Amino acid sequence: VQLQASGGGLVQAGGSLRLSCAPSTSIFSLVIMGWYRQAPGKERDMVAEITAGGRTNYADSVEGRFTISRDNANNTMYLQMNSLKPEDTAVYYCKAVTFGAAGYWGQGTLVTVSS
Repeated sequence: VQLQASGGGLVQAGGSLRLSCAPSTSIFSLVIMGWYRQAPGKERDMVAEITAGGRTNYADSVEGRFTISRDNANNTMYLQMNSLKPEDTAVYYCKAVTFGAAGYWGQGTLVTVSS
């Protein structure tokens, strides 16, 4: 499974961005999809996850500002990021897990939030 992540860029604090993740396989075959991020010198951390059934889970630091969603018709997962802060600056990675418990990572997309 290949994951094509896009949508990163440079934005001012308080602005918004939407990340997209398009899998090479049917989104229905992916039990969990999520976004992780890694800032320079830090570990990769979970940002948000969504199950095939639509259950979501967010990191405390983004709760209320970010929204993860799955668009089955377009076979794409999204992360809507609002009220961005400089501390949200990181490389964002898309991750997917199949029903067979195999995990896959996308190539990462850079989000830079200026103060």
